[in-house]
Amino acid sequence: MGLLEVKHVNKSFGGLKALTDVNLDVAQGSVHAIIGPNGAGKSTLLNTLIAKLAPDTGSVTFDGRPLVGMTPHEINQVGVSRVFQTPEIFGELTLLENVMIPAFARRDGAFGLHAWNQVMREGAIREKAMALLAELKLDGKSHVEARHLSRGDKRRLELAMCLVQEPKLLLLDEPTAGMSRADTNRTIDILKEIAGRGLTMVVIEHDMHVVFSLADRISVLAQGAIIAEDLPENIKGNPKVQEAYLGGAHL
Repeated sequence: MGLLEVKHVNKSFGGLKALTDVNLDVAQGSVHAIIGPNGAGKSTLLNTLIAKLAPDTGSVTFDGRPLVGMTPHEINQVGVSRVFQTPEIFGELTLLENVMIPAFARRDGAFGLHAWNQVMREGAIREKAMALLAELKLDGKSHVEARHLSRGDKRRLELAMCLVQEPKLLLLDEPTAGMSRADTNRTIDILKEIAGRGLTMVVIEHDMHVVFSLADRISVLAQGAIIAEDLPENIKGNPKVQEAYLGGAHL
């Protein structure tokens, strides 16, 4: 049994079938990538995993616990964190404050800007936040307001905000979108190091350099259905994947 299991999930919007009998088994400690062309259903699938969308039929189970019917906050509390396509940070707060707030929320079950005065008095949380900022090469900017960061630094800040909660599963929605190649490579190295410590990740990403650098296993979505799931080296040469994803061109 995988840490995350998706079984026979279907989702429609009116007459549009967004997901068709989707099955997914994510092994604990693995990096599992989900790829596919635009409109394949990747974001819809990800949103069903965190209860932003409820599937019409099917089940989503995390660490033996059914997630369907839970709220996004409840799912976060049981150990699932998500890095969004557009970084969700507090622009008027410093990097240190941004990372301390979710640590406080994970511990005490409360979240919001109103909490930051109390958070700043928490020495242990401060130390943990600073250590994470250092790991993500952001400690030199810990007292800078987050709104002044580059796109790449904002993405890494949001990653720190997730990691400080000590999740069991990290969902990454295009974690390198909008980054320069140098920032992308830096992020790949950081994610490899984190994965090497055993954190389970599900990665949705268009950049095949990122996918094949990180993934242990790849699922391919096309028109809402999984058309292939395999090791990266086998996905590269799969004719069905090449046709669906790149019109027959090689990955």
